[in-house]
Amino acid sequence: MSFREEHELHKRRFGRNLGLGLVLAGFVVLVFGLTIAKVANENFALPQTTQQKGD
Repeated sequence: MSFREEHELHKRRFGRNLGLGLVLAGFVVLVFGLTIAKVANENFALPQTTQQKGD
């Protein structure tokens, strides 16, 4: 039993999918890195909420 040769369209599609996957992975790494940089900042603190009296 032999497998048929892969069609040229599938080879191009694989290349595009691989490229898109790498771009998406890079975006995820970028967002993760920015998040870590923001949280690791020394001045990071949750915003303080003010409560109003008399309500």
